[in-house]
Amino acid sequence: MPAEWARHAATWIAWPHNESDWPGKFAPIRWVYGEFVRLLAPHERVRILVSNDAVENEARATLELVGAAANWDFVRVPTNRSWTRDTGPLFVMRDGKKRATHWRFNAWAKYDDWQLDVGVAPAIAQAAGVEVARVEAHGTHVVLEGGAVDVDGEGTLLATEECLQDKVQERNPELSTAQLEGVLKEQLGAERVVWLGRGIAGDDTHGHIDDLARFVAPGVVVLCSEPNAADENHRALAENRERLQGARDAKGRKLEVVALPMPRALGFEGRRLPASYANFYIANEVVLVPTFNDPADRVALGILGELFRGREVVGVHCVDLVWGLGTLHCMTQQEPA
Repeated sequence: MPAEWARHAATWIAWPHNESDWPGKFAPIRWVYGEFVRLLAPHERVRILVSNDAVENEARATLELVGAAANWDFVRVPTNRSWTRDTGPLFVMRDGKKRATHWRFNAWAKYDDWQLDVGVAPAIAQAAGVEVARVEAHGTHVVLEGGAVDVDGEGTLLATEECLQDKVQERNPELSTAQLEGVLKEQLGAERVVWLGRGIAGDDTHGHIDDLARFVAPGVVVLCSEPNAADENHRALAENRERLQGARDAKGRKLEVVALPMPRALGFEGRRLPASYANFYIANEVVLVPTFNDPADRVALGILGELFRGREVVGVHCVDLVWGLGTLHCMTQQEPA
């Protein structure tokens, strides 16, 4: 699996239409998606899944109103929700050819409406014109969401025990850790899996790595940091730092760990939300970073600007978007060139 900073052929997103994902806040979400496409389209093709004519017409009108460059197209694929990171395929390079891996999506074992989403990965693969392989092990279709893993393109994969090893999460309880690592190695080319512990508070996926720690270059990882000992993220993030500092990647290198701040706790209707700067998206020539009207916004943008000197680093307002329990990385799936 190529690293996210490798050249992209396209970015896949699904236009939002499920109002229950943003109860009471759905109205502004189309404008967040519109702004995202406006910022991304000058750099790479944006391929947008739409469920029906009404959704396509709304998306087209929004993109025209915000002035998005016409480097996008619509693909008619019905969806339950718009988190393409988790429903889409993970693209890999095998024998010199681009292929798609199709993992089972079970709506994070939380929602009943997922029947349309299980068809998203093969539909994207077909539209991209690449072969797709259903990932099976020991007679079962293996559950994995794209947000659960992050790779450096050189054989190292990051994941959390909370997400993939906790049997309560209903992700492959029949597979041992060794068996699961074997699947990740066979399907994604992971020569070494670096296991972190728990994810951030408020994450209803229970530990997705893309809200916690991300590769920004071979041997370099950004990790969210919370110095406030009274915050519920403090201990878990400190433990994850210890793990990363003691880890080596697939090339035998000690990892350089760069601290990325956390925004102040953000909540809505009494619920803590998974607001995290680690949910950035690396595209061709640009890195799009969620921001939260927080003093730490400019600090996070500065840190990522130093790490991605060859790309423009741009903030995208995500206070409304995160009420759906995800932000920019969650809504995207990259297709490598």
